[in-house]
Amino acid sequence: MTSHRIRFWILWKGEAGRPGRFKATVPLFFLAASLTGCGGYADFQLPAPATAPSPAHYNWSAQAMPVIFQGKPGDWDSHDVLNPSIVLFHRTYVNLYSGWDGKTMSTGLATSSDGLHWTKQGKLFGPDTRTWEGDYIAANGAAVESAGQLMYFYQAGRPPRIGLAASSDSRTWTKHGEPVVGLGPRGSWDERGVADPYVIHAGTNLYMFYLGMDRAQRQRLGVARSPDGITWTKLRTNPVLELGAFAAFDERGLGEPAVWDAHGYYWMLYTGRDRKENRRLGLARSRDGVHWDKLSDFVIAGDQPWDSKVICDPSVILDGDTVRVWFAGGDVPSPDQDLHGQIGVATLKP
Repeated sequence: MTSHRIRFWILWKGEAGRPGRFKATVPLFFLAASLTGCGGYADFQLPAPATAPSPAHYNWSAQAMPVIFQGKPGDWDSHDVLNPSIVLFHRTYVNLYSGWDGKTMSTGLATSSDGLHWTKQGKLFGPDTRTWEGDYIAANGAAVESAGQLMYFYQAGRPPRIGLAASSDSRTWTKHGEPVVGLGPRGSWDERGVADPYVIHAGTNLYMFYLGMDRAQRQRLGVARSPDGITWTKLRTNPVLELGAFAAFDERGLGEPAVWDAHGYYWMLYTGRDRKENRRLGLARSRDGVHWDKLSDFVIAGDQPWDSKVICDPSVILDGDTVRVWFAGGDVPSPDQDLHGQIGVATLKP
């Protein structure tokens, strides 16, 4: 994050199709839930994983070339394409990704039948300057399906907070009026910003892993719980993942968690930032989603010219024992945008 932009460093953080439409009306999905996004604090854990712990060591294999490229000059995603958020919806891979045009970070749509070959469908929405979102970003989000709808949690505002939009078809979106996850109280670990949401289903609740920043500009990871996606309760003992030691790949900041359940554990891919603003992916695991152990032998750096300085923004889907991973990469070690960002794909196999 740069000092003049309250935005989190990991952007969080084909063919031009018809852009999505924005509705100002409020759907029944929102009316059925509480209008407040603050559910306070509590002590909780995620439900126990479905299977007993078993030995597993993931091996990373990435496709050499990107699968989504920057747009043409003048396009809404002409400078960077970043932060893929992938969900299978109506048997189609839906990708809500972030595009940067040199001034504004917006959310757009790409679709695919196989997760490898993507068709851009256009920009869905950007920040609404008439609201809390301001004029900088409405992107860097996480999509999840719930009750036949898509819920997209995104970052906006200065300081950054987390908002929510919903859709029944992935093209027409309705924004919830206010942030659903706000800043923490004075002196807390997330009093200066909340960002980089990643949301999963576990038991009867949704769980959001997200980045928080304190007044010392430390960026760490925490978790919140919600029954409906609107009212969120933060873990009282946040953060759940701390900065790395001196000279570690994640000594300067953490961001963009991606979480899944397999082999008796919760697993988290996350982005670490070093003192030179290079970014790499680390892996941690947990039995309860609250107490995490970093795996010191797993640090992934980009190995192609296009992602040589930055590899970040993971989004995952389980395919049997294989974890499919979409990620962003760039060749400029910057704390925010203008990375020459493109989106790639990889697998994690035990």
